[in-house]
Amino acid sequence: MKVLFLKYWLPILIWMGVIFGMSTGAFSADHTSRIIGPLLHLLFPGLPEQDIELFHGMIRKAGHVSEYFILGLLFFRAVRGNSSRRWRLRWALTAILAVVLFALSDEYHQSWVASRTASLVDVSIDAAGGVLSQIGILLKEKLFGPSTSKLA
Repeated sequence: MKVLFLKYWLPILIWMGVIFGMSTGAFSADHTSRIIGPLLHLLFPGLPEQDIELFHGMIRKAGHVSEYFILGLLFFRAVRGNSSRRWRLRWALTAILAVVLFALSDEYHQSWVASRTASLVDVSIDAAGGVLSQIGILLKEKLFGPSTSKLA
């Protein structure tokens, strides 16, 4: 039982901790703009400031999708466990539900952080990351078959 926890659920808890850490003021738009803004100016000299702000927002939202895509993969892996069966809708829906519940709790957490705001739009973007992860798993299994790796 302890081995199964370490193998399947500990990675989820660690990744949730990473996401939780990124929900602090240190990763607010004001702070990330200090890094992303100059980088965009360097890569695209002469780009108007409004475009820099637009790209900054897009990069931040892509971060949401990526974070929750990974979380969706991890939840699917844990729910599937040691089963060698092919993709199951129940596993995917469970992973998506877990992603959405964590996204809601993350936004609630952000509502208490002074430099952050809670947003249902962000929950939707996070949910999209979870859904995309499940679509990716389904497509991978349809094209290449289920994973035979002991890690997957």
